[in-house]
Order: sequence, then C-alpha cells, then structure tokens
Amino acid sequence: MKWEKYTIQTTTQAEDFVSSMLADLGVEGVQIEDNIPLSAEDKEKMYIDILPELPPDDGKAQVSFFLETGQEHGPLLEQIKEELESLRLFVEIGEGTIAQGETEDKDWINNWKQYFKAFTIENILIKPTWEPLPEYADGHILIEIDPGTSFGTGKHETTQLCIRQLCRHLKEGDRVLDVGCGSGILSLVCLKLGASHVTGTDIDPICIQASLDNRYLNRLPEENSRFLQGNLIEDSTLQEQVGQEYDIVAANILADVIIPLTPVIPHHLKKGGIYITSGIIDFKEEAVKDAIQNAGLTILEVTRQGEWVSITAENR
Repeated sequence: MKWEKYTIQTTTQAEDFVSSMLADLGVEGVQIEDNIPLSAEDKEKMYIDILPELPPDDGKAQVSFFLETGQEHGPLLEQIKEELESLRLFVEIGEGTIAQGETEDKDWINNWKQYFKAFTIENILIKPTWEPLPEYADGHILIEIDPGTSFGTGKHETTQLCIRQLCRHLKEGDRVLDVGCGSGILSLVCLKLGASHVTGTDIDPICIQASLDNRYLNRLPEENSRFLQGNLIEDSTLQEQVGQEYDIVAANILADVIIPLTPVIPHHLKKGGIYITSGIIDFKEEAVKDAIQNAGLTILEVTRQGEWVSITAENR
C-alpha cells in the first residue's frame, strides 16, 4: 500500500503539542525527527551498539504523518493548518509549513515491536506477548499485551497516569467502565486489581477485537467483562447497553473527546463513584476541569507527567 507523507516543519518545543493536535484530529501515528541528544535511558531502550552522530540541536523538528493515497485529504489538511495557527497562541511552532511526499508501507505494524519491552507501573508488570518473562516478575501483577494496530501498550504517559489512579482508587469488587478502551489495557488492569466486572467501549472495531484478544491472552473469564463498539457521547442505544451504577469510569482518550463525553458520565456513575480522565495535553487542562465541574462532579486530584495531565473527580 502507498501512503502520502506530510511533514510539518516545527520546533522541538512544539513537537508534542503538534503530535497531540494531530491525534485530536484523528491522525493515527506520527514520526518525529529532531537533533535532541538521546538520554542514557533512551539509548538503553534502543538496544543499538553504535548510534549515529547527530548534528547540534538547533531547536528545529519535523513531525510527519501518513495518509492513505487515493483518498481526499483536503478538508483534513485545512483543519491541520488552522490548528497549527491556533497553537501559535500557546507555543513557538516555528515555520508551521506542511510538505508532501510519498512512502511505501514497510510492515509498520510490526517494526515498532523491537522498542516495546517489559516494564512496571506500581506493582503491575506489563509484558509484550513476544518477550520472555523477566527475572524480576515475582511479586508483580502480570499483564501480557499485544496491542496489534490498536492504541495501548501502557508505555505512554497518559496510560501510566491513569493506571496509577486506578491503583489508588479501585476497590475489590468494583464495577468499572473503560471509555475508549483501545487495546483493553486499562480493563485488564482493573480486572487484575479485583474489579468484579468491566465494560469497555470504543468507536473502533479493531480496538474491540484487540481487547477481546488480550483478555484471552491473560486467561481472564469472559463473564467478567464485555467490550462494546460505539460512541458513548451520542449513541443512546450504547448508553442503554452500558447501563448505570459504575464505581469507576476511566476515560484515557483526548481532551477534545473528554469535554463532550463528561456530561454523559454522571448518568453511568453511582453516587460517590470516581471519574478518572487522562490523555489531556497540559494547555487543555482548564477546559477539561470546566467540563467536569459543569457536569456536577467534584475534582479530587490533578496529576501530571511531562506535558500530560490526568484529572480525577467524584460524583457527589
């Protein structure tokens, strides 16, 4: 398959903001090129003996994204240009120009696997299915994951923020709603932490299948979870299927989805229930807070990792 490659000329300061903006618009996956020196931790993760010599960091970066050849991308590109101009209000984005090229699909689905290694969050060990069990596994809650083409290895800051809040608030026997379940990783974490039942929803059928596959890989009983396709914001049939009286609702999505989603949440969350949001880029924190408070929920805690924010609230 051939892909059209679009490259945004920007700055290292803005590359995370540009990446988040593209994700908000539905662009799946970006490639970032800059001359920022690799940290010792990054070098260890890459498993390469001799690294290329980079020129001095000049503060410039290229953020590339890929769209399928033969489709009409004009409206999306116009949206991206408008959002780039909006970002100038918050961060120095540099040129902000978009150049077009073309590339072949060279097994992108599998090439990334060499960088996904076992790691821990709190006392949870998350391991890709293709790696052996590490020596330090004893005493950890084990989750095996194969994200396939869906979002969710657990390594991203937003997922880690969400998992830490689940570890803090989830009690044995809780019922959990995982909105935007992706690979199902948060649902698996909840079940392993003692949730009695988890419902996961996602608009993407690939994510639903990935969640089912990962539940099977972790030998979790089918009767303790279900995964439903649809948009919880506007699909009344799905809202009815999902039902009410959840102890915890987790939404690790994006700020622009969390904001319209939040007014729906009190209908599904019991009194005293906990609403955990993540996937929020820092400059959208206040907008999400406003949406949460306008829905009648009380903010309990705001946690941060890098440029990302997680907001936890209670339905009082």
